[in-house]
Amino acid sequence: MKKTIKKYAEAANRKLKKFKDAVEVNLTLPIMAVLTETQWEVEKLASAAGLKVIECAIAEEVRQRAGEKYKRDGGEAYRWGSEGGYAMFAGRKATIQRPRIRSKKTDGEIELDSYRRFQQDVRLEQAVMDQMALGLSTRNYEPSIRALCDGYGIKKSSVSRRFITASKKALDELMSRDIGKLDLCVLFIDGVERGGQCVIVAVGVDRQGKKHCLGLWQGATENGTVAKALLQDLIRRGLNQEKRYLFVIDGAKALSSAVRKTFAAAEIQRCQLHKRRNVKDHLPETHQADVDRRIRAAYQMKGYAEAKAELETVVRYLDELNPSAARSLEEGLEETLTVHRLGLPDLLRSSLNTTNIIESSLSRVDQMLKRVKRWNGGDHVQRWVASALLHAEKRFRKVKGFRDIDVLTRVLSRKTSDQKKVAA
Repeated sequence: MKKTIKKYAEAANRKLKKFKDAVEVNLTLPIMAVLTETQWEVEKLASAAGLKVIECAIAEEVRQRAGEKYKRDGGEAYRWGSEGGYAMFAGRKATIQRPRIRSKKTDGEIELDSYRRFQQDVRLEQAVMDQMALGLSTRNYEPSIRALCDGYGIKKSSVSRRFITASKKALDELMSRDIGKLDLCVLFIDGVERGGQCVIVAVGVDRQGKKHCLGLWQGATENGTVAKALLQDLIRRGLNQEKRYLFVIDGAKALSSAVRKTFAAAEIQRCQLHKRRNVKDHLPETHQADVDRRIRAAYQMKGYAEAKAELETVVRYLDELNPSAARSLEEGLEETLTVHRLGLPDLLRSSLNTTNIIESSLSRVDQMLKRVKRWNGGDHVQRWVASALLHAEKRFRKVKGFRDIDVLTRVLSRKTSDQKKVAA
């Protein structure tokens, strides 16, 4: 009987093997659909796994110090239960179980090195800074990450305190930078107003075309006194007062005057876009487009002489149309053509003939600052501006036409040498 059963079993196995070798079965699963439906669960699982790794690391230190569980031999300590604790995880405090051990010699509790290290909030302040810079408010910080895994220390007041600490560090970092080692050749200066205060900001461009946030100064308005204070602070931190720089500013006379008084050898480029806007504001709508087209065409000319001649033609035309608009165009006209007069290549000239470079940075500042509903005194505005600037700086790219910056530096150096010869 047993031999018969064995015989039939061997025959069945042979048939099954032939079927297996002859037939190939393809099973198609909707992988993308499965991943899409389970993505959030996967993220929660990864978060839970991360906390589990932290608990395992702490448990390993307990094992090394107190030996294996339920064994009394070995180790310098013995286990003493556990209690609720926390570890820093994903930018907030996450709840974990903290094991406790006591010394066999002193019977005192021993602090676990691994638990203490996991409590250090090295990344928390940076996480808060990044989230605030991306548009998250303090009141929305907690629900934005609470769903990922249970935690605490993410209430509005806690996040606010973290941001105050982080933003103070950002302000200190910005205001203590060593500018002397940057080898700057261009400085952009502009202001942003918030909370009844005006903060004037300086952004520099070095000889490699890289942009750097240099500093800021707070005042009631964008006046010459505040601008001069900012420049003096830059000099204190390494900006060479004797060197010839190209300053790019908006149409404010106060900024131009402050630069001239502080840097006698400075070259000043007034923003051509601001000039066009100012002239348009003096004209009725029926003439704005035509006049703006003529001014823009003049600024797009390559040569200094031809551009100036065309602008003077527009001034004469405006004298008959609207004398106020003519005076607006005529005021500071020479300073709007500085990049033409220096003979800069086209691409670099288009980068330096307006304040767009610094205004793009200030637009990021404005996006971050507009969420503040109530401004306090002290350094409140300064801290927010500094934080936004340093966040924007991470995304800075080289200026367009940076390969021709050597042309600018040679021109500026040559003019400095000529001025010294004349003085001698």
